[in-house]
Amino acid sequence: MSRTSTRRDFISASVITSVAGLASTAGLWGSTEPTPAAGGLSYRILGKTGLKVTSVGFGCMITSDASVIERAADIGINYFDTSRGYQHGNNERMVGAALKRKRNSLYIATKTDGSTKAAVLKELDTSLLELGTDHVEVWHLHGKDKPADAPDELFEAQQIAKQQGKIRFAGVSTHNPKEMIPFLVKKGATDVVLATYNFTMDKDVADVMAQAQQAGMGVVAMKVMAGGFRRGKPGDATASKLQRPGAMLAALKWVLNDPHVHTTIPSMTGMNQLDENLKAMAEPYSSQEEKILAAHLEFITPLYCRMCGECDGHCAQGLPVANVLRYLTYADGYGQFALGRENFQRLPEEALSVRCGDCPTCTVECPNGVAVRKRMSRAQELFA
Repeated sequence: MSRTSTRRDFISASVITSVAGLASTAGLWGSTEPTPAAGGLSYRILGKTGLKVTSVGFGCMITSDASVIERAADIGINYFDTSRGYQHGNNERMVGAALKRKRNSLYIATKTDGSTKAAVLKELDTSLLELGTDHVEVWHLHGKDKPADAPDELFEAQQIAKQQGKIRFAGVSTHNPKEMIPFLVKKGATDVVLATYNFTMDKDVADVMAQAQQAGMGVVAMKVMAGGFRRGKPGDATASKLQRPGAMLAALKWVLNDPHVHTTIPSMTGMNQLDENLKAMAEPYSSQEEKILAAHLEFITPLYCRMCGECDGHCAQGLPVANVLRYLTYADGYGQFALGRENFQRLPEEALSVRCGDCPTCTVECPNGVAVRKRMSRAQELFA
């Protein structure tokens, strides 16, 4: 069976096989089955934190309209995710202002990009100031994709912040759950893990999400829309099908169908996206949506990097291929050109000078079908 076929089968089979086999452990740290409430909301317990969170939270990274955040809180969504670095620090300020009226009934998570104990503690103080609060529920070490990215001093900083009452729970965010979750489970210093998880990923990722839940961690899923590719080229029949309502909602429902996931943080930039995502808490995942996702997978295969790590170290020019492809997804998938370019421009000078078109052949071959050379060249054309 081909790698592509295996992934397509995973859409319909992974949650059934891996979740069913582990169902007896799902309630170890409180029920992860959705608890219905008025208005079609559902709740799950965020691991051993004990926080009762809506199964659909709010990822604020690309939101620029505070009224969308306010309305989500008024409807009843109670978990909001931001970061010190989002929108040059302005995102935290906007989130804090939007949630001020209901702060005591909501849970706020933020993140730090700092690399030393002193740096992250300083960033935390700035975050609290911008958010207009004296504490946050979850404080993540942001974007830790290798154990080497998370030295002991950063975990020590989180314990200091807990003792000072500035955070309730310590978290880590990662685009590489297969490597980082086992590391975090063994270390035992993390209350909540925020990890990339969507219908395109290997069954091994579902297994480590279950491992985190069994260890008592709160499990939050990000990148649940698998790149958010809502638009296609004019005349593309497959893309036209996907422009009908369904693909993004189906992707969110797929993640919620896994009882080891406690909440999700899809991005929402407008009221229409908020309304659509709310449906995921009220409607079950169906066989029709499996078909929608199978078609969507065919469409995004050459476009979307699943961050499996297989290309690490394979580029002859030393480019961080997965990161560059992720930055391109911000522009092409989410419509956030400025965010993509901002991240791209942080690459080292030697990486910024590389042009993939100058190489006679590409040394990177994606096992998942991404057109690496074409996508990398597009990123360089857009952002360099």
